[in-house]
Amino acid sequence: MSPPVRWQTTHRRDSWRDARNGDKGTAMDISRKEFFKKSLYSLGEAITTVSGALKEPEPERPTIRDTADFVPGAEENMRAVPHNEQCLAKNCGCFACFERCEPQAITVVMGEGIRIDATKCTGCGTCEYVCPVTPKAVRLQPRTKRESPA
Repeated sequence: MSPPVRWQTTHRRDSWRDARNGDKGTAMDISRKEFFKKSLYSLGEAITTVSGALKEPEPERPTIRDTADFVPGAEENMRAVPHNEQCLAKNCGCFACFERCEPQAITVVMGEGIRIDATKCTGCGTCEYVCPVTPKAVRLQPRTKRESPA
């Protein structure tokens, strides 16, 4: 075995002695309490940063489309027909089509979905346009001979 290097041992011992004697250049002047407080704070920041980076992105939720870019046009030969199997108004109270129907042809029946009065419906398609579900819960269909537009 080789003998220990004398200058390394002496240097290390001297630095501790100097620190005890008030030499601030060789040792840190921090209390044990401060050391642990800062360490835990840094650890908390690191955990928060890593957990934020690892979080999965949230899936897109259906949103109600804005009607600002939609220009409704009354189609006398078309009318809206509800498909309540897909309708959110049936259980949770989505009122997208109900709120935007200008002739007020749509009524909401909780537990059932929506009802559309064919005599009030102008066939403009706003209800189908704003419906947030796919397939649409309201679709335009041609009118039958006996149905007359408003």
